[in-house]
Amino acid sequence: MSEIMKGRNQMAVNQKEKLKELLRRLHKGENIRVLKQELKQILGSASPLLISQVEQELLNEGLPREQLRQLCEVHLELFSKGLESEKIQVPSSHPVHTFMEEHQFITNVLQQALPLMRKIIASNNYDKVEQEAQKLKNITETLLEFENHNIREENALFPYLEKHGVTEPPAIMWAEHNDFRDKKKKLFALLENFIQAEFSSAKQEIEKLVIQLVEGLPNHFFKENNILYPTALKLLSEQEWSEIKESCDELGYTSFVSEQPKQGTERSTKQTVLLEQEEIQLPTGRLTLEELQAVLNSLPVDISFVDKNDTVRYFNQPEERIFPRAVAVLGRKVQNCHPQKSVHVVNQILDDFKSGRKDMAEFWLQIKDKFIHIRYFAVRNAKGEYLGTLEATQDITQIRKLKGHKTLL
Repeated sequence: MSEIMKGRNQMAVNQKEKLKELLRRLHKGENIRVLKQELKQILGSASPLLISQVEQELLNEGLPREQLRQLCEVHLELFSKGLESEKIQVPSSHPVHTFMEEHQFITNVLQQALPLMRKIIASNNYDKVEQEAQKLKNITETLLEFENHNIREENALFPYLEKHGVTEPPAIMWAEHNDFRDKKKKLFALLENFIQAEFSSAKQEIEKLVIQLVEGLPNHFFKENNILYPTALKLLSEQEWSEIKESCDELGYTSFVSEQPKQGTERSTKQTVLLEQEEIQLPTGRLTLEELQAVLNSLPVDISFVDKNDTVRYFNQPEERIFPRAVAVLGRKVQNCHPQKSVHVVNQILDDFKSGRKDMAEFWLQIKDKFIHIRYFAVRNAKGEYLGTLEATQDITQIRKLKGHKTLL
């Protein structure tokens, strides 16, 4: 039996090396048709887990992530038949079932977008296609609501894959989430301001964005359905999936899926018992853990703490958080909590804090009608030693409007 297992392991290693070599040759620009034929002869189909491992190893070897994203489009075409043969079967309450249900719903919605877009493009008069423009705007609103799906993947599923050493495939998916999010926002803005005066110039941009979404999103769903989710199902335990489900429940769902959050969880029950039983002594007072938790959650800011090793250790839970958080993020490297295009900024802030060059960094942005202020503070002990970083995020829309003075008397 051991010899059989040894032989199988060696076959897997050989298959992985052949696949890596194939992708390296694709990267160098070798003829795709030749490689397709060679793949059929020497490799056959590759498992989703194997593809994830190969992507991870190629990035570890120094292949730029953006280039790997481009290669993904090609090698998925090469392996698509083999991947589609592995059908996922999970209970309806499973997070993957919900993710795939949402994929199917959005795929159906996207099919309605093309005929509307074509009718708009074919017209020279806005008044004649105003109804179609409104329908296309409604579809775009549905696509924007789908961002809740991405938030659950990024905050509930991806951290568990990272714990199993699968970091790059989720990072690639997250980068695609950001790309599509930008396109959806641009399309919605165009349709919201779509008037006769700008009809001609806006049509071309609308056509481009609709085509990019209609073609790109199903391709993205294919990668997740046939590589990301099967990889996760093979790696994660039932307990981990239970925790992912609980995090998804905390983050909430879209309006167009059947799954709804469960009421009351084992984790929250255990936590309540713990809070009632323990107290903590502070230099300026004494609080039960229940009181401390309530105080932190009553602050008018969202706070998160990252320790000196760049690991997320804590976040508070006010009633209306500006940026969603799930308990799955705890223990995650903070670099994996941000889109790849902003990681270099995160690292610079942390380096400045650790070296003592800076103690604070701040940013601000407009999110719809809210003005958001984000500050990062270096946390140091009495000796000045770096303990970690505190992130404080606040909606200061109303604060900016204050004038004069208001006192108790």
